[in-house]
Amino acid sequence: MMIRTKEDYIKSLKELKHVVYYRGKKVEDVTAHPAFLPHINAAAKTYELALDPQYEELMTATSHLTGKKINRFTHIHQSREDLIKKVQMLRLISHETGSCFQRCVGFDAMNSMYSTSYEIDEKYGTPYHQRVKKFIEFIQENNFMVVGSMTDPKGDRSKGPSQQPDPDVFTHGVEKNDKGIVIRGAKAHQTGAINSHFMLIMPTQALRPEDKDFAIACAVPVNAPGVTMIFGRQTNEERKFDATGVDAGNPDYGLVGGEALVVLDNVFVPWEQVFMFGETEFAGTLVERFATLHRQNYGGCKGGLADIIVGASALAADYQGTSQASHVKDKLAEMTHLAETIYTGSIACSAMGHKTKAGNWEPDALLANTTKYNVSKNVYEVARLAHDVAGGIIATMPFDDDLKNPEVGKYVQKYLKGVADVSTEDRIRILRLIENMTGGTALAESMHGAGSPQAQKVMYMRLGNIEQKKKMAKKLAKIKENA
Repeated sequence: MMIRTKEDYIKSLKELKHVVYYRGKKVEDVTAHPAFLPHINAAAKTYELALDPQYEELMTATSHLTGKKINRFTHIHQSREDLIKKVQMLRLISHETGSCFQRCVGFDAMNSMYSTSYEIDEKYGTPYHQRVKKFIEFIQENNFMVVGSMTDPKGDRSKGPSQQPDPDVFTHGVEKNDKGIVIRGAKAHQTGAINSHFMLIMPTQALRPEDKDFAIACAVPVNAPGVTMIFGRQTNEERKFDATGVDAGNPDYGLVGGEALVVLDNVFVPWEQVFMFGETEFAGTLVERFATLHRQNYGGCKGGLADIIVGASALAADYQGTSQASHVKDKLAEMTHLAETIYTGSIACSAMGHKTKAGNWEPDALLANTTKYNVSKNVYEVARLAHDVAGGIIATMPFDDDLKNPEVGKYVQKYLKGVADVSTEDRIRILRLIENMTGGTALAESMHGAGSPQAQKVMYMRLGNIEQKKKMAKKLAKIKENA
């Protein structure tokens, strides 16, 4: 089905009938369960905004495969302008949702698979790239949501995939025949898996020749036999169950991305949906390209979320009568600086992007890693400053039930009151929004989403060209090259 509207999207999810568990119980309809509705609403914004004429330029693109107008989240980047528009789009949607909207991972997976499959074919004469193009055209035509499924559980981190006591901790092939392959394993931390249509399975790290069975990339429907999704806990997630109260903070949208552990128990994949099978030397290439594309995003989406936190902190100061204090103004200025710094990183790596052999465009890898590394620090500092401005009250407020209680509600109203012309309820709502957006799950995702800071440092040493910098220093110091 072609998905255009929010209603189309929700209908498509209702029809999936995929296997999902929440708190040990199987969920028959994800669109009717309060744990999933905020995440569905956030992803639905990517469809809604694409229909709004004022956002058409950012939210849509022209397919290089069909010439048709498509949702940008299904597009293969064709220029630096596409890369920049992607970042601008992510900031826009963050402003609209105040949360993760989940389509970025699959977007980046398709783009990285596009260029990598071309180069595998170039070396081996395989048919992967044509398969990838057909799959992307299918996704574009239907406007489906794709999960970029890269992260394996990994088991004993001191051992490689083929050395694990239990090989299933890395997704691997267990069988092949003339019709396709059978894969087994799991993918962890899968953003948006519950409310997507397809997974794009990829290796999780660079591989050695002995890891051939683990060098797999393929497309799998989320409702394929053998796929089971186990929804992960998030900070304050069950506050979302009461969308009318003040406890949720951001009641309409998901806190982060509705991450799930996805089990792949002997899942059959037809050959036409297999894009890598055994080409171990290209696993690292695919991982690095995906990481670059995904790290490019973070100044856009996290910069947008930081904008909301700045606004909420400024409102909290207004509501408690501290907005004119010089130290509050200074903190808000610093928060703005931090948000714009990470955003400029995303724009810079996009502007310095390059064209691949396959013809699509990718960001500058070093600058993309710099962007993500700054996010892992700056977002925590924005949160710290928000807590400073808002005060300790964000950690100790009574329940919504207390506010509504006929006996003690009057005390909550009286003693949590700030300035005279703002209601106690409005003050609580903005403080809960700050709590929601600066809590545990949101910050952990800023740290570990798209790779931990150590992963970026590894790329610094690989891409930073230290030897060339030594030569420049020697030249200026008039040290002979062989010294």
